Formats: sequence, structure tokens, C-alpha cells
Amino acid sequence: MTVPVIFAFAQSNPKVRLTILTKKQFAPLFRDVNTATVILADFKGLHKGVLGLYKLSKRIRKLNIDAVADLHNVLRTNSLKHFLFGIKFAQIDKGRSQKKTLINGTSFSALQSTFERYADVFRALEFGINLDTPSFLTPKHLLPATLNSLEGFSNAVIGIAPFAAYASKTYLLSNMEEVISKLQKEYKILLFGGGLEESEQLSELASKYTNVFSVAGKFNLDEELDIISNLKVMLSMDSSNGHMAAMLGVRVVTLWGVTHPFAGFAPFNQEAKNNLLADRMKYPKIPTSIYGNSYPEGYELAIQTIQPQVVVEAIKSNL
Repeated sequence: MTVPVIFAFAQSNPKVRLTILTKKQFAPLFRDVNTATVILADFKGLHKGVLGLYKLSKRIRKLNIDAVADLHNVLRTNSLKHFLFGIKFAQIDKGRSQKKTLINGTSFSALQSTFERYADVFRALEFGINLDTPSFLTPKHLLPATLNSLEGFSNAVIGIAPFAAYASKTYLLSNMEEVISKLQKEYKILLFGGGLEESEQLSELASKYTNVFSVAGKFNLDEELDIISNLKVMLSMDSSNGHMAAMLGVRVVTLWGVTHPFAGFAPFNQEAKNNLLADRMKYPKIPTSIYGNSYPEGYELAIQTIQPQVVVEAIKSNL
């Protein structure tokens, strides 16, 4: 979710050099920020623990940076703030107290989006940034090896990522198969997921249909991003695939269970109608948590109140 904000910052401030500190697996996400250099944090090795963070801070100081925009505000970045004393340092306000009132039922209204919270960090450093009129790069040309691996599915227009970190945010595979069965009659579909178990499930699902192909486990992140950039619409849970598609300018339809867009985590630059919500009449305590890891008994079924036909129609309306 930081990517479209950093991209907007780079466009608004083209003479400002950025250094992005992130983990190795996330580096490809920032590949199109031309004014940025990525440095990698190794929290399992070189930068592990307090001593490791001190070593990291010494490396950062050697870059002669003018300011730090902390878009994370966690224990590690607060330690870095301590070690980088003397350098201007702005941190994200996560609005924890506001989110607490949202999930305990005290209030039910839309909070500031996480994207605007990121942008406010740069504004605190006295930089201008506007997220209202984003621009996106054109779809990436797929490499011959990628085209070959896609087996004729390079012109697929729909991506579907049916999994999430928690059951409370995951549509039943039987419901998702109903969606896929209807859509594949007219469109080619690519399935996205990660890990061995998900890859096996998606391969089995894809094998039932001639117009469905699973990319899970077949490509690295760089290649998957290239593929996603060529889609017209992505169907996702409240999970990372939706955010990756949105940052590339792809339309995203998301399914919401015990979490809710009001918490500020809806994908970037999407119409509200593309957030398909569980039935709050039946499940009035939604949102029960910000990330979907906490919910009353039975609430893991809330997302199943979204009817497959509604999902199909939402996807078609974006094509």
C-alpha cells in the first residue's frame, strides 16, 4: 500500500532522491520508482536485534539523508529513530484509537485511508503530494519465457486471488468455483496464490476448465507483477493481491468478511461499489478486527453472505 503513495511523491517531487528501506522479498514492488534506490534490511541476519539495527542505522547515516519518512511506526523503526537522532524524522499516525472505536462498535464511519496517512508523513516533512489524480504506467511487455509459461493465457483479462491470511476473510472455494464457472464461459481467467498448499488447490481447480490457468508457484514476484499489469480486473479478498493490482492501475473487486473498508485498507483508487461487503444485518459486529484475526464464533461465515452472482456481476461491470 505504500507503493502508489511513494510513486505519487516521486512524481510530485522529481528532484528529490529517495532511499527505500525494505526487506528483500518486497524490493520488486518499488521497481518503477525511478528516483529511488532500494536498500535491504536483513532482520534474520546482519540486522537482527538491537545491535543489528544499530549497524543498519550506521549504514543509513553514511547515505547523508536529509529526513526519514517512517511509514511503518513499529518497534524496529522506533529503534532506528533513536539511533538516527539529529535527523528529521516523521512517522505515520496509524489512528489506533479511532480503529479501536470502529471495532468495538462505538462508532461506524469511514476513517482516513491508509494511503492518506502515508501521504501525511511526507507532508509533515513539508513536501507536497496529491493522491487525487494518480497516473499509472502502461502494462508491461511480457518476456518470451513468461509468455511461454502462460500457455496461451497472456491475453487473460480477469485475475482471481481466492485466499487470505484468515478464514474470516476467505470466500469458500465452492462459492469461488461457482464464480469461476460462470466467468470462464466468456473470459480467460488467471488464478493467483502462494505456498505449496494454495498452489496445489489452484492447479486442481484450473484443471477443471479450459479457460482457467493457475500462475501460483510458477513465477517470481517480478514476473507476477508484469502479468497482473496486463489484467483488466482482479478479484481479491482483503489481501495483498488486490493491493498489488491496484498499485498497477488495475481495477479491483474485493470481498470483505469480518474486516471493513471503513478501517482505511481498501485498495488504492477504487470505486466504493467494488468493495463487496458481508451482510451486517446478520453480522452486526463487523468489523470485528482490523486484520481479520479476531471475531466471535460463527463470524468466519460472514463473507459467505456475498452471493456468487453478485460477484460475477461486479466483475463484469468493470470490464
